[in-house]
Amino acid sequence: MNILFVFYVPSGGVETLNRQRFAALKKFNINSHFLYYENRRKLLNDHSAPTFITNNDAEIKKILEDGKYSAVVVVSDFQALARFRNMGYTGKMIIEIQGYGPKDVARSALTNAIPQVNAYADGFLNPKTPHIMQLLDELYPSFPKFSFNNCFDTSQFSHRSLPLDGVRKIAWIGRIEDNKNWREFLQIGYRLIHKHNSNIQLLMFEDPTLSDPKERMKFKSLITQLNLSKYLTVHTNVPNSQMADYFSLIGDSGGFLCSTSKVEGAPYALLEAMSCRCPVLTTDSDGVRSSIIHNQTGKYYTLGNVDEAVKEANELMTNHNIREHIRTNALEHVKNNFSPDLYAQNFIKMLMSLGINYKA
Repeated sequence: MNILFVFYVPSGGVETLNRQRFAALKKFNINSHFLYYENRRKLLNDHSAPTFITNNDAEIKKILEDGKYSAVVVVSDFQALARFRNMGYTGKMIIEIQGYGPKDVARSALTNAIPQVNAYADGFLNPKTPHIMQLLDELYPSFPKFSFNNCFDTSQFSHRSLPLDGVRKIAWIGRIEDNKNWREFLQIGYRLIHKHNSNIQLLMFEDPTLSDPKERMKFKSLITQLNLSKYLTVHTNVPNSQMADYFSLIGDSGGFLCSTSKVEGAPYALLEAMSCRCPVLTTDSDGVRSSIIHNQTGKYYTLGNVDEAVKEANELMTNHNIREHIRTNALEHVKNNFSPDLYAQNFIKMLMSLGINYKA
């Protein structure tokens, strides 16, 4: 059985999800193929599967015909529904929602898509994101909906023991745009360095091809204003295979991953950190609730409350018992609730409930 997964660009959490679910589904004789409309950077992480980069109608039509797909899973692009049907694709089409940023953007997108979804789609898929589930129930009350956690293979992406340099590291991952809330991370970092511990290095991991140029100017300006240049290292387009090293170093240095997002779908960076025993401090950005339980698998702080963030960060860095409790529980939580086998079983149940004949 072949399934085609479609997304705009091979970047961020969706690209990580695609590589993870390729392996999860392959074990159950489901072949995943991937279509991205464009690639804006030189690096393309190895998907171990047929991976197409095109937005050309004739080329996409040929991909659909050659692949004989039992289902096409389209992430976020509602326009693809009518487009692929007009190309002659008659199989099941599932719309996957992995996050839209601000909640009003999600509401607007899902409301505007009602005609296309009702006319051309067969089901919705989302990774248990509370505000998305709520919107889908409200806007699509009788439409088939499937919600289950994304998958993560902790055996392939895990803690590595590496030499330490004695500097505590605090990391942030995202795009330089408003929803990822980079400003708050810089404010938290500034407060921790200047009021609590000057032996801290801030690490920011980003993809500059997906950032807003105006935001980048403000970003550079704030770094200068807070006098953070010597404490901050910005990494761009780090291959995913290298991130396990970084997360392991951050966790072992006594630091943590700080997620400042306003709204998230189901962020993969948190699962990656947890799998490498790197503790997480995060806002309650909605989609994180399936991975972070306060003082059990990570820590929360209230969005916009830098004082509270600094207090929780200090406890994470100085209270050894809580820190080790969180590091251990977080890894177990990912193993138990995001396992590839569990994902594959849920995915197969979804296909069967849509009338797709699955044979192991």
